[in-house]
Parts: sequence; C-alpha cells; structure tokens
Amino acid sequence: MKSGIPSLNLPADRDQIPPAPDDDTPPEGLLAVLDNLDALVYVSDFDTHDLLYMNAYGRQIWGAINNRKCWQVLQNSDGPCSFCTNHLLVNDRGEPSKPHVWEFQNQLDQRWYQCRDQAICWTDGRLVRLEIATDITERKEMELALRAAHEKARSAALEDELTGLHNRRAFFEFGTQLLNQANRHRTPLSLIMMDLDHFKVINDTHGHDAGDEVLRQVSALLQARIRDCDIVARMGGEEFAVLLPGTGPEMARALAERLLILLLELTVEHNGQAISPSASFGISLRDTKDRRLEDMLARADRALYRSKNQGRGRVNTNIGL
Repeated sequence: MKSGIPSLNLPADRDQIPPAPDDDTPPEGLLAVLDNLDALVYVSDFDTHDLLYMNAYGRQIWGAINNRKCWQVLQNSDGPCSFCTNHLLVNDRGEPSKPHVWEFQNQLDQRWYQCRDQAICWTDGRLVRLEIATDITERKEMELALRAAHEKARSAALEDELTGLHNRRAFFEFGTQLLNQANRHRTPLSLIMMDLDHFKVINDTHGHDAGDEVLRQVSALLQARIRDCDIVARMGGEEFAVLLPGTGPEMARALAERLLILLLELTVEHNGQAISPSASFGISLRDTKDRRLEDMLARADRALYRSKNQGRGRVNTNIGL
C-alpha cells in the first residue's frame, strides 16, 4: 500500500542513518528536510501509541522520545488522549482514509496548532499515525480576540446602556424565539408592559440625572424579580416589557401586582431628594393566532393605557384580540 512517504524508518539519532541507494532520496537529506520544518512531525503506532519518530522541532519543545508513548511526550498524560483522532483516520475496513485537519490547544504548552493527521503504513507494514502540527497561536489569538470583539459589540447592540437590561432590539430577537417555541409546543406565554407614571414630572422637577437614577433602580428591581427564563427589557424611555414563558394569566397578574407594590415601596434618593415612582401595567396572553410578537405587544399596550385612563398605578389584562 502506498504511504506517500519514502519507505524507511526515521531514526532520531543521525549516527544511525543507513546508507541509501543512489536512486533513492538519501535518508540524511530526508531528515534534514524534516528537521528544518517549522512544524511538528511525528509518527506513532496506531494501536500501542508508541512514538516511533519525532522531528527536531518536536524534540526541541517536548524532549527526546525515549521509548515513550505519544501521549506521554506530547501531553504529559497518563493515558491516551480523549481527543485522539485515530478513529477518524481509517474507514470501516480499517484502511487509511483521507487526512483529517483540525485545530486544538495543547494543554502542555498552551499553544494552538493546526494538525493534519493521516493513517499510513509504516515500513514494517503496521498502521501508524502521521501528524504534522503547525503552530497557529498568533493567528488563533487574533481570531479569538476578533470573535470576542464581535460578541462584545453584539452584546452592546442588544443592551440598554443606561440600565443594563435588554433593549428593544434584544426583546424582539429573543422574544420571537420564545413565541415560536410557545406556538410550537402550545404552551402559555404572557407579556407584561409597564410604564412609569408621570416620569416627565420627575425629570422636570428633579432633573434628568434623577430620572436616570430612577430608571436604573426600577430596572434593578425588575431584574431581581424575574426568572432566568424570562426576558425583561427597556423598550424605550420609561417603558419596560417582561416576557414570561410557561406563564398563564393568574401568575402574570400576580407578578405585575407584586411589582406595583414593590415600586410603590421604592424610594429613590437623589441629591437629598426622595423620589417615589409608580407605574401602570398591561398584560396580554399568547393567542393561537399570534405569529408576531407585535400582536401581543399591541394588546398589552391597550391594557396598559386602560390602566392609565383609570387613574394609573394599577394592572389591567387584555385576553382577547
């Protein structure tokens, strides 16, 4: 079977290099090439994991072979690696298949490598693993930094800067997923809309810094009262929304009434001034006809404005379309 490399064992000691026929690549020439590669090249027995060859690049970093296993030398481990790819290198008949290329971080030196693994037949006929591993740490760190920057930018785009809650965009992005799941599994979903009462008066009387502090403390109160599976967002200005998966009308109303009580008990201190916020609430429930989150929002808004028209500081529920 063709292996793709010259048919000779590759000794780690140059003094053991045998003479080569004139028509073959000289073994010392092959070793010179392998030892000058800026990448790890090693060969290990497919079954025993005995390390049969490692080039100078590898010996400089991980030391001499010394009749050790590949996982002893390269990972300083006490057994075969859990991420060993040998099973990916042969077909169902146990014959060498196409090379497997992958990336991983070596836990011994913490460097990132791109590995090209291949099963080949050794000079004595046994199956061995040939790996060529190139250090890609600098490139990988740039990729990870760029990915982190993208995630940070995405998080910033979905977060309300003042309160730290989800913003309107995030509410629709995540809320639509919850609505689709509720429609698919036919489970209840409730939406609470909350609008702070007379918030313009707070800004006009105490200043916008005071208004911002009220928004921050109200947001903290909401965040502390919801479950991990719920979504709370500042929809804009002094308006907030809470989406409650798996929640029916009784539990949604109980939560809204509890939030109203907590808001009425809240006192925001700012520059020696005591500010007591209040809010109006509107609740809507998922309807079987709802395909967009806007449908639930419209009904919750109508219930909210009914609360305002009735004197504010109260809760109303809109069940029907």
